[in-house]
Amino acid sequence: MRPIADPRRGDVEDDASSTKRRTLISLAGSLLAEISFAKLLAAWIILIILPAALLGAAPLLASIWFSTVSSKVAAIYTGLLAPLLALGLIAVGWFGGRPLWRLIETNFWSLNALAVQPAYAIAREALRQVSERFLPADVQQTRRDRVRAISAAVAGLLICGLSLWVIAIVWPHTRWTGTFADLAAPWALIKTGICNSIVIVAGYLAAAGLVWGVADTVMTQPNDLPAFAPRIGSGKSWRVAHLSDIHFVGERFGFRIEGGRSGPRGNERFKQVMAQLDAAHLRDPLDMIVITGDITDAGRSPEWAEFLDALTPFPELAKLVVILPGNHDLNVIDRANPARLDLPTSPKKRLRQIRALSMMAAVRGNDVHIVDHSTGALGPTLAAYLNTKGEEIVDFADRGTAYLGWKLAELWPKAFPMVLPPKEDDGLGVILLDSNAQTHFSFTNALGLVTWEQTRAIEQISARFPKASWIVAQHHHVVEYPKAPKALSERIGTALVNGTWFVRRMQDLSRRVIIMHGHRHIDWIGRCGGLVVVSAPSPVMDVTDDKDTHFYIHNLTTDADGKLVLCEPERIDLPGRLAD
Repeated sequence: MRPIADPRRGDVEDDASSTKRRTLISLAGSLLAEISFAKLLAAWIILIILPAALLGAAPLLASIWFSTVSSKVAAIYTGLLAPLLALGLIAVGWFGGRPLWRLIETNFWSLNALAVQPAYAIAREALRQVSERFLPADVQQTRRDRVRAISAAVAGLLICGLSLWVIAIVWPHTRWTGTFADLAAPWALIKTGICNSIVIVAGYLAAAGLVWGVADTVMTQPNDLPAFAPRIGSGKSWRVAHLSDIHFVGERFGFRIEGGRSGPRGNERFKQVMAQLDAAHLRDPLDMIVITGDITDAGRSPEWAEFLDALTPFPELAKLVVILPGNHDLNVIDRANPARLDLPTSPKKRLRQIRALSMMAAVRGNDVHIVDHSTGALGPTLAAYLNTKGEEIVDFADRGTAYLGWKLAELWPKAFPMVLPPKEDDGLGVILLDSNAQTHFSFTNALGLVTWEQTRAIEQISARFPKASWIVAQHHHVVEYPKAPKALSERIGTALVNGTWFVRRMQDLSRRVIIMHGHRHIDWIGRCGGLVVVSAPSPVMDVTDDKDTHFYIHNLTTDADGKLVLCEPERIDLPGRLAD
């Protein structure tokens, strides 16, 4: 007997967080109605107000120190001040070193993600959408590239101009020197500090807007790959299945956050993927299966368990799988409520990281290695690395206290990048990145960042394997696609905030590197300069059960000059099935 309202087909509650079924304005309204204002206030104080006040008050406090204390200290300790200062800096570098650098870098790019990227991206993409609307469909690519480059330059100038306007308004309320009397009026000091910080951030925004605009303008624009390379029998070749954004849910008839009822139910579609891969592997053996993030829909334990269960019937394929984390695996606070946020002090983000690391170790923990960042050499396997903290990990997973999470704070950043080394000196290896920015809010979970530390490790590892070819795998897209988006919101809040910088760094390795990513569910293969970029469609997202989806098995080879190139891929179609 079929009920009138069939629960297997879901209802409006399954669309609570769906960007496919609801507009961003509608979601924002729900967010305002459901948000915890106590948590929001605490998060603003910790992440924005306190840092802003400290940043703006720093010049005042520095002037107080220099005008009073330094003269007395210098008079007494003239001979000792310089050596003590040097020893202090050495101590900070020795004991704080890499963690301190990570903190500075993360906060620097967080500022870009909060202020520069959204403002710049909105201006750039709005200009591009308006200008491209007047371009004929068959216009030459060089002309389209020119329009896109000009849009980037104008956007940079616009952001710079608006920032200078803000500085002009706030400047009369700033003060950059102070006295001890200011310390007796802390609220006035905080107010002045916030005004100072607005000027500092706006000044940075003006400079960064120009830099971003110039960088995007002079950089070679991304284009579709003009042609696939021919297969040559004498070169090395590999068959690589590229999957991404499979979004496992923990319920048999569960719907996904983004798709709601506009997406498939449960995990049957991925089981189709594995069956097709099994058949393809029997026809022509695969070398590896790379899954570039968003394995789960919200990083929950039942979702990871469902993923492992889906691999179990295919032990030979499971030996070929390598995975990396996406924003849904780490940054979604509550899959049913986009208004939910975690305080920066919450251990829940660390818990999702531990789950992801444990699952990566369960899949290929004895094969992938972490990198020794001090030398650039391959370090221990992931399994061995996690075993050094095994008891602490189990204890934290069981109790989840903030103190235990703090003890494991370095476990995640030191784990990336992970490296699946080539089997031969001139073979194909995989470098797995964590491209997720630090966020604490479900509604802003999709921003990306590839750290300097990971980028440097890519260069070090490739130098240690000079004959090898590499897939650099990450979740977030490195460049915006050379096609008009369906909506402006697609390019706001989902970007790799330092994507332009990262692409420039990778150009020197473009002969031996191909980048594979997911995140936007877009089927695209292209290049930016000499760098080939492969974006994976999602085999389980954006369509209902009755619609077809697909994925690709890529054929990689080295040409006569030893360059890693793409041959024509094999498209695997997944036929839709009628709903129950």
